[in-house]
Amino acid sequence: MKGKNFYVYMLHCGDESYYTGITNSLERRMNEHIAGYDELSYTHNRQPVKLVYSEIFQWVEDAIKREKQIKGWSRNKKEALIKGDFELLKKLSKKNF
Repeated sequence: MKGKNFYVYMLHCGDESYYTGITNSLERRMNEHIAGYDELSYTHNRQPVKLVYSEIFQWVEDAIKREKQIKGWSRNKKEALIKGDFELLKKLSKKNF
């Protein structure tokens, strides 16, 4: 699907975990997370949440693929991505951490 932008984003939660999601409106989705809009949401009981990373995609299929990829990563790989440390990210990928 094309026509709008799609965002893959990562939140740092109050319990020190990370949440990775996808949306077509980052501002709206962040407001929903912060407000605790959905009681069944992972972030509802893990406040506060802070946006620590986002990527933009033209195609929803690409965004979904990236979201799934990041969700499968270790905490160390997620933190390397957040920091923009692509050398460490490569190293961690090779070691399969």
